[in-house]
Parts: sequence; C-alpha cells; structure tokens
Amino acid sequence: MTDYKTIHGFKVRSYTTDPDNLTTGQVWYDKTNKVLQFQDQGAGAWATTTALNTARDQVAGAGTTTSGLVFGENFGGETESFNGTNWTEVNDLNTDRRAAAGAGASNTAALAFGGNLHHGGPNAAADEAETWNGTCWTEVNDLNQARHFPTGTGTNTAALSIGGGTGDGGNPPLTGETESWNGTNWTEVNDLNTARSALGASGTTTSAIAFGGGWPAKSEAEVWNGTNWTEVADLASGRNGCGGAGADSTAALVFGGPSSSALTELWNGTSWAEQNDLNSGRAYPGSSKGSSTAALCMGGGDSTASEKWISPTETTETITD
Repeated sequence: MTDYKTIHGFKVRSYTTDPDNLTTGQVWYDKTNKVLQFQDQGAGAWATTTALNTARDQVAGAGTTTSGLVFGENFGGETESFNGTNWTEVNDLNTDRRAAAGAGASNTAALAFGGNLHHGGPNAAADEAETWNGTCWTEVNDLNQARHFPTGTGTNTAALSIGGGTGDGGNPPLTGETESWNGTNWTEVNDLNTARSALGASGTTTSAIAFGGGWPAKSEAEVWNGTNWTEVADLASGRNGCGGAGADSTAALVFGGPSSSALTELWNGTSWAEQNDLNSGRAYPGSSKGSSTAALCMGGGDSTASEKWISPTETTETITD
C-alpha cells in the first residue's frame, strides 16, 4: 500500500501542542491526545443585513461592509449609503442610468461610469462619469468609449472600466476595451482577450481580475497586471450579470448572475472554489469593491435584499477514520 511519505514526500510530524503557522491541508500527530489532526478551511457564508430603501435592478456599488454605497437602477439615479447597520437615502446621480459600473473604497469616495440611458427607447450607451464625495455627485471627464453593462474596479482616483456593450439597441456589439482612470482622465489600455459585457471584476489598476459576462453566459476569467490581460482558470459556472469583490488578482469573490442565481465562488489566485449560496439569488446586484473576505451584495433583480459575506475560517479537525 502506498504510504503518506511516498505521496507527499515527507512523514507526518508529531507534536505535543499544535504547531505554529498552520497552513490549510497540514497534517500532524498530536502526541498529547494521541490523535491525527489536520488544518481545514470551511466554506464562507452570506448573512442578511438591513434591506435597501428602494428595490432596484442593474445597479452599481462601491465601498465595504461597514461603509457601502449603491447607486443607479432601472433608469433612476437614486443613491443609498450604508454605515454597517442601516441604509440611508442620499443625493442622486446627476445622470439617471442603469447598468453602470462603480468603483470606490467607501461611502464617501466613489466613482460611477457608463451605463444605459433610455428605458424603452434606443438604449443609448452612456460615457458619463461622476465622482461621489460623501454628499454630492460631481460630473467629471467622460469615458473615451460609451458603453452599457461595463464592469469597474479600483478607487475613485484609480479605477478600471472593463468591457461592456457599445452603440444603441437591445443587442449592442460587445467590447473588450479597457480604460484606466487616474482621478482626472480616462486612458485606453490593452483590451480583454474575450470581448463581453455584464461581467464582474475586482482588484486595482495594477492587479485585477475580470470574470464571466457575455450572452450566452461565459465562464472565462482573465487577470490584469497593469499592462496586459492573461487568461486563467475558468469559473465553475458560466454567468453574466454577476457581482464581484476583491483586493487584487489573487483574491476575488463572484456571486449572483442569470436566472436569479445564488451561486458564489471564491478565487485564490489559482482556482475557483464553490462556496455557500446567497440567501436571495439575483442578477445584476451592486457590489462592494475592496475585499473578498468582507463583501456586500446590494439589490439586483428588482430586490431590496442586502447581504454581507462572512469569509471562510480555518479550523483544526481530528481525523477519525
């Protein structure tokens, strides 16, 4: 029979107390209690928070679980701010829109851009961008390429606008165009390898990941190093209209999607792992931006639902068999 050392290249070590600096998957023998132990990581979970004041669909978001912002919806400009407990209505966007993108680290510093301007009409793609200072939205320089259903990530002074649909009408051409925002201007940079809209993204202007999107829904994911996009491992489930959060290209969370999906996946820089589902499945929610360990899912699917992501935690388990 093949033994542990042959498989893993080393023997199981023995300790009288738990070893320091444990890593997921580590196995050791507890000599004090005479049991075999291993370090395990459970799945994260979603916890319901206070509901939004306004039900909304195709929204954008920014911030964190204690300082969140959600804005835009079915051709409205309504904005709400979250303090970790309650949602409060604040000043509207200057340009009503749905299917916009957002970026920003808190409910006092955010960026909104792109989107869809006319309901039941030509569905014109928007190039307008606005910054939020905690009180009001201010118009700033436009995107170079008007687009609906782009995704965004970063902060209000350093952001990416990624993908989307260009032109008017119900089935606009898809684009992989990416633009970088420096707090004053948008600059065109290298395109995604796969053109798509209604995708998710997370990270910064130098370390980001984009995933999903397209019609039909795609599972492709790509990472950004500040210069180029590179294809990486696919999502377990293809999806569009999804939310995303994360600090950089090595840690991301994707949730929601088509047909009121509740599916959630976590990216560790190498692969995607399925997690516990949203309590309320939906498409096109708003997403907080900064962290894959503490994210907000806000509205979507004409819902007032708001949920907070509780990150997986590592535990020590005893091997009984």
